[in-house]
Amino acid sequence: MAPGPSPNHEVIDGFPPGPSIPRWAQTAWWALRPLSFMRYCQRRHGDLFTIRIHAFGNIVVTADPVLIKEVFAGDREVFAAGQANAAMSPVLGRHSLLALDGDRHLRQRKLMLPPFHGEAIGRYRQRVEQITADEVASWPVGKPFAVRPRMQDITFEVILRAVIGVSDSRRLERLRELLPKLLDFSVFDMWFVWLFPKILNTPIGRGHKSMRVRPEVDRLLYEEIAAHRAHPEGRDDILALLVAARGEDGEPLSDEELLDQIITLLLAGHETTTTGLAWTFERLVRHPAVLERLRSDLERGEEDYLDAVVNETLRVRPVIDGVWRKLTAPASLAGHRLPAGTLVFPAISLVQTSTAFPDAEEFRPERFLEGSPAPYTFIPFGGGPRRCIGASFATMEMKTVLSTVLERVELHAARHRSESPRVHHVTQIPSRGARVVASAR
Repeated sequence: MAPGPSPNHEVIDGFPPGPSIPRWAQTAWWALRPLSFMRYCQRRHGDLFTIRIHAFGNIVVTADPVLIKEVFAGDREVFAAGQANAAMSPVLGRHSLLALDGDRHLRQRKLMLPPFHGEAIGRYRQRVEQITADEVASWPVGKPFAVRPRMQDITFEVILRAVIGVSDSRRLERLRELLPKLLDFSVFDMWFVWLFPKILNTPIGRGHKSMRVRPEVDRLLYEEIAAHRAHPEGRDDILALLVAARGEDGEPLSDEELLDQIITLLLAGHETTTTGLAWTFERLVRHPAVLERLRSDLERGEEDYLDAVVNETLRVRPVIDGVWRKLTAPASLAGHRLPAGTLVFPAISLVQTSTAFPDAEEFRPERFLEGSPAPYTFIPFGGGPRRCIGASFATMEMKTVLSTVLERVELHAARHRSESPRVHHVTQIPSRGARVVASAR
């Protein structure tokens, strides 16, 4: 792999080199096969290159850990993540943590951080375990099936019962029915919104199946927020902790702010955890020695290898290809002075399969038992002050689901050939849904 330009080079105005193929071709390749496109560019231009994409303009992509650190540690007022995610605001909400910058982001993050860290997430493990056990009991025996939809059922239920803590049985059943429809949109739907951002305000946009259910979802979630405010006693779900949170000014989150954070946790947290779990099972059934060691360690109550398996899966099969920053003012990167408005893209999928990891394409969890990766080479949850706030919760959920499943069933690959990544929303999912065969233990 060619090294990226040295950050000590003389600063020049202009973008790093990139592919010369037409913008429409770059857009189509990026939309349908982003990893293939980025690896093509990396082979020809090194760890820093520029791609030209319709609706996004010039995107500077980097897989250089030194440059990724500069982006993550750079001035948050200049390397703005919220503005980079602005295209998702109509879906996530204007108060979404992902769409905020500056002091507003800092305030929201401080209020939301305690429920997602330390001992706070430990209390949810038993709930995740029970949800998983109930789901596994319904799995077919001896017949191939896709794991990913089953993981989606689990993560939806975790959102409803541990994150939102839905207290009314009627609301619970209705949300179980509506939430999958809310997420029923394709990568083509997303690109249509990116290319024509005002489409959601038209009858065509409002008529989309996911948007048709949104008003009722919002109404049900507002009802749940009101119930949490009226009867806070005895609740330990994340929504209850957010309702009780107070900022330095003593002010709580408004109902609209709470709604937008719930929708963000649902759309961002549920989808990524579902996919991370699906990939873990897809990798495990094709590496029987890893699966056997993991099961053996879990039976002895040891979790170090479980941590390594989760990390190695997120490394070799990252759920998202990278994260975004939008320059609000000119900034220099590796000797290139980039204009305001430029999108900068630290490429998770490239840096995590770089030469920083020997035999990078191999699935070998033991590498995480041999020492920590070099800084900014393993960034599945992003980094800096914008690192995913739900990282600890997602890791706990993945570990709990994995250990609970392996305790109850034997798993085998439904077919020998590995499943390739396929674009789904903004994630990379197993192309066949991670098909397995289960048998009783």
